[in-house]
Amino acid sequence: MAGQMIGPFPLEVFYLILLLGFVSLVFLVFKRPIYEAMFLAFCFSIVMIGKYELFMKLLLYPATQSSLFYIIVAFLALAYILGKTRAVDKLINIILAIFGGLPGGAGYVALFGSAGLAMMTGTGPGNVAATGVFTIPTMIKSGFSRELAATTEMSASMLGNQMGPGLNLVGFAILCGLFPEKNYNLGTFWLALWIVGGWLTVQRLITLIILCKKEGVRPVPKEERPKFGEALRQGWDSLLLPFFILFPIILSSRFQPLLESRYGIDGAKAFSGTVLLFAVGVCVIYALVTGRKVIERETGEFSLRVVFNMFKDSLRSVVPVGATIYFAYAISLVFKEVAMAEAIESWVLGFGLSKLGWSVLIVVFTAFLGMFMPGSSQVALLGSAIITTGAAVGIDPFLVAAVMPALTGVMEGMTPPMALALYTAMGIAKSEFWPSVKYAYIWVAGHAIISILLLMGLAPIFVTG
Repeated sequence: MAGQMIGPFPLEVFYLILLLGFVSLVFLVFKRPIYEAMFLAFCFSIVMIGKYELFMKLLLYPATQSSLFYIIVAFLALAYILGKTRAVDKLINIILAIFGGLPGGAGYVALFGSAGLAMMTGTGPGNVAATGVFTIPTMIKSGFSRELAATTEMSASMLGNQMGPGLNLVGFAILCGLFPEKNYNLGTFWLALWIVGGWLTVQRLITLIILCKKEGVRPVPKEERPKFGEALRQGWDSLLLPFFILFPIILSSRFQPLLESRYGIDGAKAFSGTVLLFAVGVCVIYALVTGRKVIERETGEFSLRVVFNMFKDSLRSVVPVGATIYFAYAISLVFKEVAMAEAIESWVLGFGLSKLGWSVLIVVFTAFLGMFMPGSSQVALLGSAIITTGAAVGIDPFLVAAVMPALTGVMEGMTPPMALALYTAMGIAKSEFWPSVKYAYIWVAGHAIISILLLMGLAPIFVTG
């Protein structure tokens, strides 16, 4: 198939265009859930390349040959448990006690609270729903316009798609498939995701300071701010949750040579995945134990039956997201079979782009796609092409993969008309559409600039694959 042309496009690129059109048709025209669209897109991709014998092999691969899917599902379940045990509320109270007295303090609570939750949940609209019901009314009371309150929470919450488990780990799987000889470490990659998220947090902080000054936002009223000592006494246990997740990731990343010398390369890889699953289990048990009083207050008892029902109820939120990610992973495997990445790399190199030219092009292109296409579709359809073309112009593929969630999943929730996180926040804030959109594009512009700086290496991530 390699070398065939359909008009100005290589055959593989034509496949991609067809699949983009198919997903858009199913999702936007027929308005089917995105997980259905991704499954149908997987089936369509198999029919398109005519390799029907690969259907079951590639469909089962994410569940049988990789631990990444199970890590993602485990973190999604953890996010649900954290919401039920009010661990996030405790964390927000501590942040409110620290920053609430500053002009625009409620915005800092939204930013840092949502960023903290993002490290554990991996969802943007979910973060808005979990924290926005508290932070958005508080911001409005302290002088934020409804539009600024909504978009502040939106931009902070979308960090979940960068720092939490989800499509970013599918990006890691694509990276490892493209460069198996590199022996990339999952723990190191996750640290890189968080560092990129840290730069995005700085960008949002600077934007927030400027906008708060422009609007003359006040501090949170004193009577609505908890005292720091009281907030810390009630919520200190919530501060340990990020540590329980961060520690095994650092252990897997920084001690990789020791692990490889002790267990071999394959053993170190297995350790990287299993230690994260173990960490999630520890966090779930810790959240249940420390939140048992909340559970008792809401259900009347703390028992195995109650815990079982909590996990059963979590399926409503875990399964749709998990299925979307699963089928996105499977689609990326189909593209690997037809050497999609290599074809697109050769095609793009013909344009003679520099690092800067490629960075600007890919940021603008994914921002445009985010207006009507979910980040999951972008990663599944374009993940390999983004990584390989970035590498072809001289950018470290590890860096490209680490920044890719910022270009796809994060941008998708902020760019109308898609912008699920924006609409969720607008619903809570009761803000007007067009004024909210104007503010949204201020946040998008800053996000795009820092993304380009990251791809160019001007905002360093300090770790390499």
